[in-house]
Amino acid sequence: MPLTKPNQQLRRDLKEAAALLKWSGVDLMQAFVRMSEAGQEDEAKELLKIAASYLAVEDKLTGYAEEVKAGRTSRAAEQRK
Repeated sequence: MPLTKPNQQLRRDLKEAAALLKWSGVDLMQAFVRMSEAGQEDEAKELLKIAASYLAVEDKLTGYAEEVKAGRTSRAAEQRK
């Protein structure tokens, strides 16, 4: 059964948020490398923790998007103001 428009939008939104987290994590990893090379180990480790948390949330959002696709999660039709 095809997805309803609200569910299509929900899936797109979840995938978009996951992609943003992924690329933000990539940017944080690049900053981590630069800070590590500059001798700022403590600050770099904090960035690494943040990047790891982004990865975990990205995985959750991707999973939710797959649940929407499979019909296990849905959004009720609503009017946007």
